[in-house]
Amino acid sequence: MTLDKLIEIIVEVRETPELRDSISSDADIINDIGIDSLQLINLILKVEDEFDVEIDFDEFQMDDLTSVERFFNYIKGIQERDFKQKEDALR
Repeated sequence: MTLDKLIEIIVEVRETPELRDSISSDADIINDIGIDSLQLINLILKVEDEFDVEIDFDEFQMDDLTSVERFFNYIKGIQERDFKQKEDALR
Protein backbone atom coordinates (compact mmCIF):
# COMPACT_ATOMS: atom_id res chain seq x y z
CA MET A 1 0.00 0.00 0.00
CA THR A 2 1.36 3.38 -0.97
CA LEU A 3 0.15 6.94 -0.80
CA ASP A 4 0.50 7.14 -4.59
CA LYS A 5 -1.84 4.16 -5.02
CA LEU A 6 -4.42 5.84 -2.80
CA ILE A 7 -4.15 9.01 -4.90
CA GLU A 8 -4.62 6.90 -8.06
CA ILE A 9 -7.83 5.48 -6.59
CA ILE A 10 -9.07 8.94 -5.64
CA VAL A 11 -8.42 10.22 -9.18
CA GLU A 12 -10.17 7.17 -10.66
CA VAL A 13 -13.23 7.65 -8.43
CA ARG A 14 -13.31 11.40 -9.06
CA GLU A 15 -13.05 10.71 -12.81
CA THR A 16 -10.77 13.68 -13.28
CA PRO A 17 -7.35 12.46 -14.51
CA GLU A 18 -5.89 15.98 -14.54
CA LEU A 19 -6.18 16.00 -10.73
CA ARG A 20 -3.36 13.44 -10.48
CA ASP A 21 -0.58 16.00 -10.50
CA SER A 22 -2.31 18.50 -8.24
CA ILE A 23 -3.33 16.25 -5.31
CA SER A 24 -1.01 16.67 -2.37
CA SER A 25 -0.88 14.54 0.76
CA ASP A 26 -2.49 17.35 2.77
CA ALA A 27 -5.42 17.84 0.35
CA ASP A 28 -8.84 17.52 2.00
CA ILE A 29 -10.65 14.68 0.22
CA ILE A 30 -14.08 16.31 0.48
CA ASN A 31 -13.38 20.04 0.31
CA ASP A 32 -10.23 20.28 -1.84
CA ILE A 33 -10.66 17.29 -4.14
CA GLY A 34 -14.44 17.51 -4.30
CA ILE A 35 -15.44 13.91 -3.66
CA ASP A 36 -19.24 13.79 -3.30
CA SER A 37 -21.23 11.29 -1.22
CA LEU A 38 -21.64 8.71 -3.99
CA GLN A 39 -17.98 8.99 -4.95
CA LEU A 40 -17.07 8.58 -1.27
CA ILE A 41 -18.89 5.25 -1.14
CA ASN A 42 -17.10 4.16 -4.32
CA LEU A 43 -13.78 5.33 -2.88
CA ILE A 44 -14.26 3.31 0.28
CA LEU A 45 -15.29 0.20 -1.67
CA LYS A 46 -12.27 0.48 -3.97
CA VAL A 47 -9.92 1.05 -1.02
CA GLU A 48 -11.34 -2.01 0.74
CA ASP A 49 -10.78 -4.13 -2.39
CA GLU A 50 -7.36 -2.75 -3.29
CA PHE A 51 -5.85 -2.82 0.20
CA ASP A 52 -7.73 -5.87 1.54
CA VAL A 53 -9.27 -4.04 4.49
CA GLU A 54 -12.75 -3.65 5.89
CA ILE A 55 -13.69 -0.16 6.99
CA ASP A 56 -15.96 -0.30 10.03
CA PHE A 57 -18.43 2.56 9.71
CA ASP A 58 -19.07 2.48 13.46
CA GLU A 59 -15.47 3.56 14.10
CA PHE A 60 -14.87 5.57 10.91
CA GLN A 61 -14.77 9.34 11.41
CA MET A 62 -15.23 11.94 8.68
CA ASP A 63 -12.17 13.65 10.19
CA ASP A 64 -10.15 10.84 8.62
CA LEU A 65 -10.89 12.49 5.27
CA THR A 66 -9.43 15.89 6.17
CA SER A 67 -6.29 14.94 4.26
CA VAL A 68 -5.18 12.22 1.88
CA GLU A 69 -2.34 11.37 4.25
CA ARG A 70 -4.67 11.08 7.24
CA PHE A 71 -6.94 8.69 5.32
CA PHE A 72 -3.84 6.76 4.21
CA ASN A 73 -2.72 6.43 7.84
CA TYR A 74 -6.21 5.33 8.85
CA ILE A 75 -6.11 2.54 6.25
CA LYS A 76 -2.58 1.60 7.26
CA GLY A 77 -3.75 1.34 10.87
CA ILE A 78 -6.51 -1.07 9.84
CA GLN A 79 -3.99 -3.20 7.94
CA GLU A 80 -1.62 -3.29 10.91
CA ARG A 81 -4.44 -4.19 13.31
CA ASP A 82 -5.70 -6.94 11.01
CA PHE A 83 -2.18 -8.33 10.59
CA LYS A 84 -1.67 -8.40 14.35
CA GLN A 85 -5.02 -10.15 14.87
CA LYS A 86 -4.14 -12.80 12.27
CA GLU A 87 -0.70 -13.24 13.80
CA ASP A 88 -2.19 -13.63 17.30
CA ALA A 89 -4.70 -16.17 16.01
CA LEU A 90 -1.85 -18.33 14.69
CA ARG A 91 -0.23 -18.56 18.11
